[in-house]
Amino acid sequence: MRIFLEYYALKGVLLLTKLLPIPLIYGFCKLLATLFFTLDKRRRTITLQNLALAYPHKTEDERYTLAKNIYKSVAISIAEMLLMMHQRLDIDAMVSNYEEALHELKLYFDDVNRGKLLLTAHFGNWELLAHFLAKHGYPMVVIGRKGNNHLIEEHITTPFRTRYGNTLAHKSKAMAAIVRVLNQKKIAGMLIDQKSGGSSSIKINFFGHPADTINSIGLLKLRYDPSVVPLFMARQSDGRYKLIIGSTQEIVLPEELNETEHIKRLTQHYNDIIEAVIKEYPEQWFWMHDRWRLFK
Repeated sequence: MRIFLEYYALKGVLLLTKLLPIPLIYGFCKLLATLFFTLDKRRRTITLQNLALAYPHKTEDERYTLAKNIYKSVAISIAEMLLMMHQRLDIDAMVSNYEEALHELKLYFDDVNRGKLLLTAHFGNWELLAHFLAKHGYPMVVIGRKGNNHLIEEHITTPFRTRYGNTLAHKSKAMAAIVRVLNQKKIAGMLIDQKSGGSSSIKINFFGHPADTINSIGLLKLRYDPSVVPLFMARQSDGRYKLIIGSTQEIVLPEELNETEHIKRLTQHYNDIIEAVIKEYPEQWFWMHDRWRLFK
C-alpha cells in the first residue's frame, strides 16, 4: 500500500508542476525547503555539524546562514528537475557558457582511443549536467542507487534519466557496467562524494578530516587507465549554470607504491578536485549527507 501511496503522491506533484506557473514552482520548493530546515532537526544538525567541521573559522551565525542557503539551493535544483521532467526547462539556455562548454567537451570526449570516466558530485544541478551531455552526443552509463519504490523507479526516475540516451546501472552491478563501457571506449559517470563502507571504501582526507570514500575510481584508473574528466554544473547569480571542468592533469605516482597506496593517492587526488569546487560554491553541495559519519 505504501508503495502505491508514494507513487500516486509523486504523480500528483508532477501534475502540479506541469500546470503551475514556473515562478510558483520555484517558490513552493523553497517554502518546502524552509519547512524541512525548521522541522527536520536531525538533518539540520547534520548540516550544521558538517559545516562546523569544514569551516571552523566561520561563526555559528555564518554557518547557520550558509545552511539555510544550502537548503534553498537544493530546493532550486529540485524545482528544476521537476520542470525538466516535463521539458519546461530549456537545457541549453540554462548553460551560461554553452558554446565554450561544447567546445571543451569535444576536446575531452572525442578521443576514441580511451574510455572516459566522468567524475562529479551531488553539487549544483547534477541531473542537468547528465542531460546536457547526453543531449549533445555524450551519453553515458550513470551509476546510482536503486530506489526503494519500484513504481517510482520504473515509471518516473528511469524514463527521466534515460531520456537523451543515458543508461542506468545500479550499484550492485556498477563495476561490471563501467568496465564494459571503458572497454568500449565510451563514457561512465560517477558521483563519489558520499560516504562508503566495506571493501569498496578507503579513508582519505576531505576538508581536512578523514572520510570513508568509495575507491572505485582510483581502482578503475589504475587498472584500465581511462581519461578522468571532472565536470560540475555550478549555479551562477543569474540562475543559469556554468559548466566547470576540473583539473584533468594526471598525477604521476612512484612505481614502488603498492596497489592499495596507488588507489589511495588517486582517490585523494579526485576528492581534492571536488573539494576545490565546493569551496568555490559552498552552498551548492549536499551538506545534509552524513559524509564524515558523525551520526551512527
